[in-house]
Amino acid sequence: MITIVRYTEDKVNIWNQFNKQSKNALFMFDRNYMDYHKDRFKDHSLFFYDEDKLLALLPMSEHGDQLISHGGLTYGGFITDTKMKQHTMMDCFEELIKYAKENGFKNIRYKCIPHIYHSQPAEEDRFALFANNSKLDTVDVSTYVNLVAPLKMPKGRKAQISRAKREGVVVEELTELEDFNKFIELENEVLTERHDVRAVHTGEELKLLHDRFPENIHLFASLKDGNLIAGTVVYEYDQVVHTQYMAANDEARTIGALDLAVSTVINKYKDSKKWLDFGTSTEHGKIYLNEGLCSQKEGFGGRTGVYEIWEVNIEQ
Repeated sequence: MITIVRYTEDKVNIWNQFNKQSKNALFMFDRNYMDYHKDRFKDHSLFFYDEDKLLALLPMSEHGDQLISHGGLTYGGFITDTKMKQHTMMDCFEELIKYAKENGFKNIRYKCIPHIYHSQPAEEDRFALFANNSKLDTVDVSTYVNLVAPLKMPKGRKAQISRAKREGVVVEELTELEDFNKFIELENEVLTERHDVRAVHTGEELKLLHDRFPENIHLFASLKDGNLIAGTVVYEYDQVVHTQYMAANDEARTIGALDLAVSTVINKYKDSKKWLDFGTSTEHGKIYLNEGLCSQKEGFGGRTGVYEIWEVNIEQ
C-alpha cells in the first residue's frame, strides 16, 4: 500500500539523504539547491512510502491547478533507489494520480531525468507514463559528448582553439562574486541581443550556489589581457558535466575563446566523467531547432540526446 506525504522543511534531512543514495541522484535535487529560489515557486514535493519504508521522492511545484516536476529545475522526475522495480513504480503513479485529483489539480507536467544522469537504469517512470495514457508533450534537443569514446572534432574547430591560444587567451576557473557578476553580465548581453531573454540566475545567485556546492558548480573563464571575454558555467555530477551557461563577446567569437574554454572543460573531465551535456538547442515548448547553436555543439563531437516532458492524464 503506497502512501504519499507532502514535503515540509522539517523533513529536509530525510529528503537529502535519500537523494544522495538514489540511482539518479543530482545535487540540484538537494534541498540546499532547490530552496534557494523557494520564494519564486510554491513547492509541492512528495515522499512515497510503503508503510514506513521510503520508496521515492518527487520534486514538484504548484502552478495554479497544475503540478510541475519541478518548475524551477531543468528536470525533476521520480528519484528512486536501486530497490525500485517496475510494479512498484506503477503503484506510485496510480497513487500520484489519485493524490492530484483529490487535491484539486487538473494537470501534471512531468519532466523526465535523462538517462545519462542515471547510475543504474531508472526509467520505470517512462513506462508508467505510457501505461497511464500520458501524452509526450515536449521533446527538447540536447547535445551529448561521449567523453569515454569521443568523436573527432572537425579541423575548423581545432583551428579556432589553436588561434585562441596564439592570441594569448588563457582559461581559468574563477570563484569570486565579481567574476560571476561579469560572466552573467556577458551572458545577458548575448541572450538579450539574440533571444530577448535574460539568464535564470543572477551573479549573486550563482555565487551563493557555488559556495553551497563548490565541488559541483564551476566558472571556466576565457581571459585576454586579464579581461573576461568568454566562458562557461558547468554543473558537475557523478557521471556528467553539464554546461549550464556559455557566453562569448564578438572578439571571443572571432578568435575562438569560447572554443578554448569548452575544450579545456572536455580535457579536464575526459578521464573522470562519461558525458558532457551541452543542454538544449530548441525553443522550450516549441518545435523549433536553433540549427546554428546545435551545429556549434556538434562541432565538439556531440550528438543528440533528448529531454522529455509528459502531460499526465489525471482524468481517468
